[in-house]
Amino acid sequence: MRFAASSALVLATWLALAGLAARGDDEGPPARLSGTLLEARRTGLVTIAYRESSIPFSYLSPRGEPIGYSIELCRKVVDAMSEAVGRELTIGWLAVTPESRIAAIESGRADLECGSTTANAERSRHVAFSPVIFVSGTKLLVRRGSRIHSFRDLGGKTVAVTAGTTNEEAMRAVARDFHVALRLVSFRDHAEAFARLAAGGVDAFATDEVLLYALAASSAHPRDFEVVGEFLSYEPYAIAYRKGDSQMKQLVDSTFADLAEDGEIERQYQRWFMKRLPSGVTLGLPMSAQFEALVQAMRIEPE
Repeated sequence: MRFAASSALVLATWLALAGLAARGDDEGPPARLSGTLLEARRTGLVTIAYRESSIPFSYLSPRGEPIGYSIELCRKVVDAMSEAVGRELTIGWLAVTPESRIAAIESGRADLECGSTTANAERSRHVAFSPVIFVSGTKLLVRRGSRIHSFRDLGGKTVAVTAGTTNEEAMRAVARDFHVALRLVSFRDHAEAFARLAAGGVDAFATDEVLLYALAASSAHPRDFEVVGEFLSYEPYAIAYRKGDSQMKQLVDSTFADLAEDGEIERQYQRWFMKRLPSGVTLGLPMSAQFEALVQAMRIEPE
């Protein structure tokens, strides 16, 4: 990350307070590193867990490279880690699914999980989360002309979900709490679930609204699909990293405060949600008032 002078001063001050300032010579690591930062200093590597089809957050480019809004924010975190440990860090990549992403962080196979992951109480028992980077919620995607307009129309219908997601939990709750006799079918990732809907193998696909719009817009026939119904869950997205690492938490929180203050979060949002994507598609999804308020609050430097 290229910090402005004031931002660099903020980070330098934090580093000193956290005990990460350099020893004063030109050799050797900064003093008193621990956890993820100590390992990064030792290996020169940060492993990012990414998703293959969470457009526009974390997905593969036509050249097979991980790209997206979440990926770019994670690159900024890696830049800050490089400054903190006093050496340039290389990024390694690990593809994960919704079912494997939390375990990848817990096990140490990845240092950052950069996708479309909801930060909630259950997951917070296993991993730590950055400040919120996006807000969405569960809705339904159907083929245009379908008679499904709401979850109440799902009786006797088959609904695709992605295994290991909060959307799967939300749809089970809908079926239970509202006595809707729907049939859930789980798929490995969003792309597989969407493909089954496109092929007519299911009646609806339930996941976060933004992902539904992105998948439909990126398909060969975007006009064949429509997003319907009310929000069925609240999904605040965040970057995951290992729990219990106080130095990493300070760095992540400080980095996001800097990104918010500098306007970088808004610039990345514009790039991935309002401008043309590498595929040629433009989503045209303005930042919600709710997320704008969260970014404003993020500008307060953590204590």
